[in-house]
Amino acid sequence: MTATDNAVRLARVAAAAANEKKADSIVAFDVSEHLFITDIFLVCSASNAPQMNAVKDEIERKMIEIGAKTIRREGEREGRWVLMDYGDIVVHILHEEERAFYSLERLWSDCPAVDLELA
Repeated sequence: MTATDNAVRLARVAAAAANEKKADSIVAFDVSEHLFITDIFLVCSASNAPQMNAVKDEIERKMIEIGAKTIRREGEREGRWVLMDYGDIVVHILHEEERAFYSLERLWSDCPAVDLELA
């Protein structure tokens, strides 16, 4: 099984939105072989809480424009890791320090990367 076309489309929209707000190290993994709850994990980082909020807000705005709604959100108050669940994809926006500590890229390294088509 691989990520659906819709999941890839959502991941590309979210990645482009994150990129617009200068998120760092935007990557996506096709986790559909390992998880039944989602197809893609999109991971990006920000250097501070205001940038994390800007990235989160832009992703949410762009996803609403294409008709995707957030199923749940977590971590907004802490300002260190925001999770946004869109069903087919889950977006992780992490403060740089949390990203280094949790090393999601290492955790999901056996999953194929998703081409986000970022220039």
